[in-house]
Amino acid sequence: MSAPATTPTGEGARRATPTVPAHSGGLGRRISVGLVTPGGAVFVLVALLLVAIMLTNPNFTDPGALIRFVGRTAPIAIAAMGQFYVIVSGEFDLSMAAVIATQVVIAGNVIGLEDSRILPGLVLMLVVGAAIGLVNGLATTLLRVPSFIVTLGMMLALTGLVRYVTGGAATGNPTETFRDIGRSGIEGIPVLEILPWSVVVLAVVAAASAWLMRRPFGRTLVAAGDNPDALAHAGASLWWVKTRAFVLSSLSATLAGILLVGYAGVHPSVGAGYEFTAITAVVLGGVVLGGGRGWVLSAAAGAFALELLFLLLTALGVEATWRDTVQGLIIIAAVALAARTWSGVRRPRAAPSEPTPEPTPEPTQSTTEGDR
Repeated sequence: MSAPATTPTGEGARRATPTVPAHSGGLGRRISVGLVTPGGAVFVLVALLLVAIMLTNPNFTDPGALIRFVGRTAPIAIAAMGQFYVIVSGEFDLSMAAVIATQVVIAGNVIGLEDSRILPGLVLMLVVGAAIGLVNGLATTLLRVPSFIVTLGMMLALTGLVRYVTGGAATGNPTETFRDIGRSGIEGIPVLEILPWSVVVLAVVAAASAWLMRRPFGRTLVAAGDNPDALAHAGASLWWVKTRAFVLSSLSATLAGILLVGYAGVHPSVGAGYEFTAITAVVLGGVVLGGGRGWVLSAAAGAFALELLFLLLTALGVEATWRDTVQGLIIIAAVALAARTWSGVRRPRAAPSEPTPEPTPEPTQSTTEGDR
């Protein structure tokens, strides 16, 4: 994902912007260089916000309270990593919230109070999520309908279906065993007392996402957002790469929905606004809208930074009604900053070359008498 560093000379060396080397230097140097990028700076932002909250609310220094916060933030962090795949490939997915609501309704009405239906219900939810992503991807790539329109249409279709099935009210009640996936965990952990299952799921998804983005698929996905024409000329199946990104996004929304059932129960409004929250987290993590730049773990860190910011505003007495306003301003500022910074870090201008002096023609002797 990173370009090799160039070494300009002369005046160009003073104006050059540092690049992100692939694997040059030790681990400390690679971390310090990465922190100057938007994808690295979000981790610094998370640390600063965490310190600020601990100063305003000493109860937050308790390890148990901290791990519970991580568990509550896990669904949006997972959704943000799913949104990352689509955005880094140059597309959008506005159907995430509707996918979450659909999965919540499936959990409440298919699984119900029968523990024996948990496994078949989970399989059904994953299949439905993959199918929704497949439709979004194929409509975007093969039918060449803009992803904004495709996923907006999918969002409206799923929302209408959910309201038709539920009548706009809570229906169904999944078994407590299923709900424990989102609200329970491994007990008896030293210091923490309990390790929420949502944190375990988040750790597994984060590790798998980081591994996947280092594989050929991940590099091809970034290239699809950076220069799709060159990728197509290289013989890569651009439609299949982007379609898989949409499938991963819908599967991430499905996992978020499974976890949210434990926290929020079964209601058609569960997950409302998650598509915009996920997009905000992604751009706050330094991912460039339009594709080609960004790190998947930075998208997850953006989700934590966003939730920490809202916690800090609450601790400072700012009304919750300002949440959407703050989120909108973050999108505008983060997109502008990430695009400008990534352009400088990843693609520095080459040093201007010194003009080559033209050779001076040698005078020729004349053979005429008049010239002498």
